[in-house]
Amino acid sequence: MSNKRLFWIDLEMTGLDEKKDRILEVAVIITDLEFRTLATYRQVVFQSQDVVDNMNDWCKIHHGNSGLTAEIPNGKPSEDVEKDLIALTKQYFHSKERVVLVGNSISNDRRFIDEYWKEFAKLLHYRMIDVSSYKEIFRDKYAVTYDKKNAHRAEGDIL
Repeated sequence: MSNKRLFWIDLEMTGLDEKKDRILEVAVIITDLEFRTLATYRQVVFQSQDVVDNMNDWCKIHHGNSGLTAEIPNGKPSEDVEKDLIALTKQYFHSKERVVLVGNSISNDRRFIDEYWKEFAKLLHYRMIDVSSYKEIFRDKYAVTYDKKNAHRAEGDIL
C-alpha cells in the first residue's frame, strides 16, 4: 500500500487573469490513493472593497448568489492563507515527497498560486492531475457525465 497522497485544490477568483484578478477562496482536500480524506481546509481570502467592486460581471453575479462576496470582508489575509497551506502541506507530505495538485481545470488555479502564493508554489511538483480531462473522455467515449452542482464555491467545486 502506497503512502502517496493527493492535494486536491480549488480556488475562486475575481476573474481568470492572474495578473490583475485576485484569489477569493480556497478549498483543499488531501486524500490517499484510495480517495480517503485525510485533511480538509477551506478559507475565504480577504480582499479590499475596490477589488470586490472591480470583479468581472460573471463573478459579481455568481459569487454574489453563492454568498461568497458577503464573506470576503471577514476573510483571512492572503499571506496568512498561504502560511496555512504551507503548514498543511508540510504536515501531510514529507520534504522529498512530490506534492501533485489535483482538480478541475487545475492549470488556472496553479497560475494564481504561482502569482500570489510563491512560497507555497515552491513546495508543489510541476505535474498536475486535471480531473476535467477525465470528465471529457468519459463523456465523449462512454457517455458518462458528471452532474456538477455549479455552486461556484471552492469547497463544492473541488471534486
